[in-house]
Amino acid sequence: MTAVRGTGTGPGPGDLPERHRVVLTGLGVVSSIGLGVKEFLQGLQEGRSGARPITVFETEGFAHANGCEITEFDPQDWIRTLEVEQLGRAAQFSAAAARMALEDSGLDPEVLSDRRGLISIGTTDGESYDLDQLVESELADGTGRFDPAAARRVPAGRLSVAIAQELGLSNVEALTIPTACSAGNYAIGYGFDAVSSGEAEFAFCGGADAMCRKTFTGFYRLGTIAPDRCQPFDVNRKGILTGEGAGVLVLERLDSALERGATIYAEVLGYGLNCDAHHQVAPDRDSVAGLMRLALDNAGVEPHEVDLISAHGTGTKANDITEAGAIRQVFGDSPPRTVSMKSMLGHSMGAASALGAIGCALAIQNRFIPPTINHVTTDPECDVDCVPNKAVEADLRIVQNNGLAFGGNNAAVLLGRYDSGVDHAANREAIKEAS
Repeated sequence: MTAVRGTGTGPGPGDLPERHRVVLTGLGVVSSIGLGVKEFLQGLQEGRSGARPITVFETEGFAHANGCEITEFDPQDWIRTLEVEQLGRAAQFSAAAARMALEDSGLDPEVLSDRRGLISIGTTDGESYDLDQLVESELADGTGRFDPAAARRVPAGRLSVAIAQELGLSNVEALTIPTACSAGNYAIGYGFDAVSSGEAEFAFCGGADAMCRKTFTGFYRLGTIAPDRCQPFDVNRKGILTGEGAGVLVLERLDSALERGATIYAEVLGYGLNCDAHHQVAPDRDSVAGLMRLALDNAGVEPHEVDLISAHGTGTKANDITEAGAIRQVFGDSPPRTVSMKSMLGHSMGAASALGAIGCALAIQNRFIPPTINHVTTDPECDVDCVPNKAVEADLRIVQNNGLAFGGNNAAVLLGRYDSGVDHAANREAIKEAS
């Protein structure tokens, strides 16, 4: 068994127990550019766009209404235990992605059912699609005409509980983390702590959200919905496209993965969290830079060791300039190549950083960098190599995945290629103790 001393953001290193190395052994994806890990990988390599006219809700009255909607998803293909009608759209995505991740990992659900585990799913809206329908019904007919099935689907806790029920996992902690657009990374960080500390033997972590009229309208009223496409870091970028989907990752102790001969996509090296509460919607550059330093320190990684940053990269004026400036604060005048998968996926809210983390793991395993599509001219105020329009081959060893959310809820995760001879967290602790 390989274990290292903890480097978490809570108590000091001397107060923490020995920690296991944690690896990713299963990935599940429901996205607008592909269902399942193979389709998703192909979509990233091709630079596929998920943008299309929105049909999931009525868009009359909006001057433009493109989004990255999932149109070919049939929950019956993946959900086998629960009644699909009892799940909201986001919970369907979540449960389906978890089933995909389980099958991809090769783990036996009967074996898992006897082991202590964790399920942590991040979200922005929970089941706002159902809430949209309930509000519409209330306005038209009053609360007495509510659809009881829709009302039962609404609690956000269903996003994680549905996974436990669908996979038959009864010895788990199941929680839903509502830290908005960074929630997927929050969920991965929580799972990393649980597995590395030995509190859980495995974890299903990620994020899920469904498109809804409420969220689209909110961003539209803020003036941040792009007319047709998302162009992160481009001088003529006009905002986000709302999206939807789910990404679920299986986290497992390294010794367990090696013992059963599992495919190891990447190692989870560490993460950072902060909440600056600077502004309801505007990001703060110094806080974002501080977040990245926390993540690097937690992972035992020096800035020069990072080969790629998967940026939050929404395509809004404020986010891209602020994030690029924070990256240069931490990484200097020659930062790693910095891409935005939202150019392909749109902004899938609570699923965004989970899908980003999956993209990072696939990039490490398959030795390529996904592109930032729709790119024409880089904004001089951003000044990053965003790998425009076409994927490139790259020998990636360490990748950083950023997630930034309203209210200053920020989270970053560091993933690395699994190398039995390199233990970043142990190296960092040795340096600290020597100094």
